[in-house]
Amino acid sequence: MSESKPTKIYAVANQKGGVGKTTTTISLSAALAQMGFRVLVVDLDPQGNATTGVGVDARKFERSMYDVLLNDVPLVDVVEPTGFSNLFVAPATLDLAAVEQELTAVISRELRLKRALESVDGDFDYVFIDCPPSLGLITINAFAAATDIMVPVQCEFYALEGLTQLQRIVDLVQKNLNATLRISKVVLTMYDPRNTLTLDVAKEVRRHFPEELCSTVIPRTVRLAEAPSFGQPITAFDPASKGAKAYVALAEEISNG
Repeated sequence: MSESKPTKIYAVANQKGGVGKTTTTISLSAALAQMGFRVLVVDLDPQGNATTGVGVDARKFERSMYDVLLNDVPLVDVVEPTGFSNLFVAPATLDLAAVEQELTAVISRELRLKRALESVDGDFDYVFIDCPPSLGLITINAFAAATDIMVPVQCEFYALEGLTQLQRIVDLVQKNLNATLRISKVVLTMYDPRNTLTLDVAKEVRRHFPEELCSTVIPRTVRLAEAPSFGQPITAFDPASKGAKAYVALAEEISNG
């Protein structure tokens, strides 16, 4: 890793569930890791799908992101290697569901993750934070810690609904906690070019985010949906599939700036 390049921290966020947020987090992370970058997945979703999606069983750990956010446990103490070279995960457990409430009384509660990530700055080329599908305190922590926000957008009706709300939260975080934060990448997921609605949504997203929209689109495929249940990123589960090729192309696009 070159000295001049600081760690890129992406918060992968969309308060709308089922848009391919976790799939994008793990597939893109795995593709970048395959390219030789050191990548850390920080799982902030209490469901822990990013943790199990890289083949790690969260039940085996005494400590998780819950302890990092609430009990000042150093991040390095919870980071786990995955079965994939260069790819690491800071796991989530169900305890995280209680963090929102428990953090309310904590001083500097919005900056807990930022402080934790500062301790591993330079150890990774990329950090991808899988945010829960809400705009609560956990997501605010992710935004305060991130250098960039990546928004997966599903090519379906109401795709842009909620993005205005997301932008409003980003503006607030920018003003109060993280001046350089911005939505820098928007990724179209579940893309089906035969579908008129998909093309309409793509056009609409391009109108709102002309600079941020990634040229790589993620197709709607069965293999992508199957991979997590085998505890594998799509790049390992079926490297020849359309989904794997799309995430490898996205990784190339991201790493080339």
